Order: sequence, then C-alpha cells, then structure tokens
Amino acid sequence: MGRNGNENYIHLSNGKNDECYTERYGVEPLLPYMKPYKNKIIWCPFDTEESEFVKVFKEYGYNVIYSHIRNGQDFFRYEPEKWDIIISNPPFTNKKEIFERVLIFNKPFCLLMNVLWFNDSAPYDLFKDTDIQLLVFRDRMQFKRQTQKDKISFKSVYICRDFLPKQIMWADFSAVGQIDLFKGAKL
Repeated sequence: MGRNGNENYIHLSNGKNDECYTERYGVEPLLPYMKPYKNKIIWCPFDTEESEFVKVFKEYGYNVIYSHIRNGQDFFRYEPEKWDIIISNPPFTNKKEIFERVLIFNKPFCLLMNVLWFNDSAPYDLFKDTDIQLLVFRDRMQFKRQTQKDKISFKSVYICRDFLPKQIMWADFSAVGQIDLFKGAKL
C-alpha cells in the first residue's frame, strides 16, 4: 500500500540528490567480504546494467540481478523470484521506507547511506533491535549525477546485516587499488 492509503502511489521522490551514482572505488571495498555470496544471487534493486555495482560484481564472477524504477520495477512493489542478498546505493529520500522493507525480507543486505541520517531518530527506531553492521569510510565518497557533469560528495557508510565479519569495519579509499589482488581469486 502506498502513502496515504493510495495503492497506486509510486515511491519515487523528487529529491534532487536521489539519482547519484556510486563510482567504482565505492563498490570495490565490498569485494573482500563477498566470498560467502560467490554462488548466491545478488540483487541490486536500485540499479541498471550501467551501475558500477552490477559491473564490478559481474566482472568478479558474481551472479547479479538488477532492477530500477525506470524499468517499471518499483522496489516497494517488485521483488525478483529468487535472490540471496541486496547490495546497492538506494535513493536517500525514502531511506526510512527502504530500510523498513529491507528488514522485512529478513535476508542479508549492504546498502550505502549518508552518515548524516544517523542524526535522525529513524535509524534508532529501525535498527535498535537489529544487529546491523557498518562499513565506515575515512573520507567522503563522490557520486556522479544523472543530469549534471559535476559530482556531489557525502560522508557515506554501508549499513549491512549478515555481511561483515565485525559490527563496525573501517575502510580507506587509498587502499582500494589493492583490491586488484582479489581479481580472479575465488572470493
């Protein structure tokens, strides 16, 4: 059911920063934690085939499916028949509703989010009884924008469940070049 009882409501905000695309260097730090998902299906529910999530995971031999609202696959109404983990960069505008839905699935997830969201009470209400994990970066992450040539940056964090070996992990983008050591390996 959509907002205000309208079942035809499509959860697409007009937020000016909702279509910000993650650069490759923002996806690669996930690779060392992907080994348990080598023979699983990764669902990228806010992505197209041009997404760095989709491209990087496929390049490393993972089984990836993707969906996007532009293709008529509204995350709040669409779910693939089979999948094992969600990994993506969701729109920041509907983040509370997105995480509510992700938690209902009761499956592993790893979603990129703006750190400033933790200034809100919503994360407390959503996650207080959930063992979430955080992959925290030293620096801000830059994102490509859909209609503009410039980039936008946010202090970002991956909010995860059943993905990281510890509750809080720290990452530094300067070490991302070392990820090539994993290429071709059975992650």
